[in-house]
Amino acid sequence: MEKLEEKKAYIYIALAFIFSVLVRLIWVYQFKDVGSFMWNGQFMINTNDGYFWAEGARDLLSGVHQPHDLSPVGTAASQLTFILAKILPFSFESIIFYMPSLISSLLVIPMVLIAKSLGRIEFGFIAALLASIAWSYYNRTMVGYYDTDMLNIVFPTFMLWALVSAFRINEDKYILFAGLEIVAYRWWYPQSYSLEFAFFGLILLYALVYNRKNIYYYKLLAMMLFAMMGLPDLVRLAAVIIVYVLYKSKKLDTYMYYVLGFAIILFLFTGGFNPIWGQLKGYVFKDSIKVTKDALSLHFFSVMQTVREAGKIPFETFANRISGHTITFILSIVGYILMVFRYRVMLLGLPMLGLGFLAYVGGLRFTIYAVPICAFGISYLLFFISDYLKKFLVEGKSNLYIRTIFILLGTFAFLYPNIKHVIGYKVPTVFSKQEVSVLDKLKHIAKREDYVISWWDYGFPIRYYADVKTLGDGGKHTGEDNFPLSYMLTSPQLEASKLARLDVEYTEKDFKIIDENLEKSADKQVKLQPTIAQMTLDYGFKDTNDFLIALKTDIKLPKKTRDIYFYLPFRMMNIFPTVAMFSNLDLMSGNTIRRPFFYKTNRFREKNGIINLANGVYFNQKKGLIKIGKQEVPVRNFYITVYDKNKKFIRQRKVFNEKANISIIYMKSYNTFLVLDNAMLNSLYIQLFVFDNYDKNILAPVILNPSVKVYKLKI
Repeated sequence: MEKLEEKKAYIYIALAFIFSVLVRLIWVYQFKDVGSFMWNGQFMINTNDGYFWAEGARDLLSGVHQPHDLSPVGTAASQLTFILAKILPFSFESIIFYMPSLISSLLVIPMVLIAKSLGRIEFGFIAALLASIAWSYYNRTMVGYYDTDMLNIVFPTFMLWALVSAFRINEDKYILFAGLEIVAYRWWYPQSYSLEFAFFGLILLYALVYNRKNIYYYKLLAMMLFAMMGLPDLVRLAAVIIVYVLYKSKKLDTYMYYVLGFAIILFLFTGGFNPIWGQLKGYVFKDSIKVTKDALSLHFFSVMQTVREAGKIPFETFANRISGHTITFILSIVGYILMVFRYRVMLLGLPMLGLGFLAYVGGLRFTIYAVPICAFGISYLLFFISDYLKKFLVEGKSNLYIRTIFILLGTFAFLYPNIKHVIGYKVPTVFSKQEVSVLDKLKHIAKREDYVISWWDYGFPIRYYADVKTLGDGGKHTGEDNFPLSYMLTSPQLEASKLARLDVEYTEKDFKIIDENLEKSADKQVKLQPTIAQMTLDYGFKDTNDFLIALKTDIKLPKKTRDIYFYLPFRMMNIFPTVAMFSNLDLMSGNTIRRPFFYKTNRFREKNGIINLANGVYFNQKKGLIKIGKQEVPVRNFYITVYDKNKKFIRQRKVFNEKANISIIYMKSYNTFLVLDNAMLNSLYIQLFVFDNYDKNILAPVILNPSVKVYKLKI
């Protein structure tokens, strides 16, 4: 019987895995002929963060890595990719593109195994089908979504399987699996400690309240603590194996309470608890090295205020992302409750369910953690109802057929909205082929120590394709990081260029300070002021606003140590108002200075000399007036820009009112209208990208492409 169940498990796992991968290949079928999504004949990835891990793997393969280039050569995702690229006969681009769809589909293995441990393998198969393609899980593990999410749910679900099996069977091998899983999960995703502690807490509560005399649970708890120690991965791995060998020899059974006590002490003294209280450490122990005599307290705009993933989401979105449909989600909760009554051990799924539910108030990305548990719930409900129907049906084959049809129809009904979502979820690649071609050219112009300045959204792809340094990226985008970038992009060319040189040289100076202090005291953190604050003090100001005003004067700049390039893509036009928000405040008080006006649209139509620019915006070309809602104001300039047949850039200007604050730009080649105030009109980004109008004394064009324009800083 056991062999039959194992064979069924293999078959179900194989079928669910194939199903999961095939559904993800729908995207490939949809875009197989879209050349702009490909580079060197291979699909590009569709998540910005993916280029971070790809950069690390690329540098591991090339063997070239330099200090402070922020390449993640020591991260698990990069290392795993490096290993796969070494042993597989596929291109690097193909590996990082298809890797998420294959690795994330491994989720079906623990799903089926958990159901097998519960003695009802069939509902594990249905749950595996649903979990593998649920909205949020698919969104973050589709082809091209090369990120740590491809294993972030697989590992805790394997953990759940190890713990469920340990509770059900009480065999030492499941204690080993739990320990190994924690080591692997922490290696892959250092933030895994929250779930690990939650699992540990539940088991400890159970052991103390319900089964305090069973040493098996103390062995499990001790193993988890050894695996969770604040020591290197290989040390923790060795500890797990050694402890397991001692467990198998039965030498520790008599002293298990002492072993658990020793594990607790070792866990605490090796810093295992640091991830929880690390944020408080600076306030309690004050062990940071102070590198400046004075401090300047500044206020910055938080990037979390602009990130959708961090905000509260509607209940319907929350439910859809977990189960595909609100009704399915509600039924899954009912099913999970019924499953817990039948299998109390499934209470161990609460940490994952709870973390997933935090998404309702803390951001949509966490919904993926609830996906496997809710998939179990809806699948169990199907079989629960099927078993209940058995009482009302006549015995015989028809009884089995009717219940089988019910389960199949129910499965299809629950899968359908998720598959429909997959078909409609047509996510483009991060960059187009034309944009990447610019970075590829820049790679052969710029040196690896040079900096490319752009908005942080593009930092990782820029570093990957151009092999340069950046000031901001997906991992470095706090308010203090983004203020200088925003100021450079939205200020006039002279001030922007001076701040660019200052920020780059101060950033490199900070790297040297960090290195010098770490050599003196490697066990302490280095506390540095924001570069803009240090600049203010170094130039003799106590108010950062005064320092920024001084950028308009002939201040002395630091010695140039490397070249700086501005990367200005057309796609930034869509987020330019958001970019401006980060420098649109008084750093000393935190108050908003003003609201820059910028409006972009490609939906317009003209009638009788009046252009309807959508959203209640109308431009009267004859009178030189623009109506925004109920307010009508004069227009200063009306520009038309276009590339002719020879790709020559042409700009036309019509002046209406020199004293007005609003201008209109018709970018004919882009089929786009811009309505903007004087501050935005004179910004570095608009002048350089829209008008090709650069100050020849401080900037030089390097690559002028309709999609991206690159300029080199001369000062």
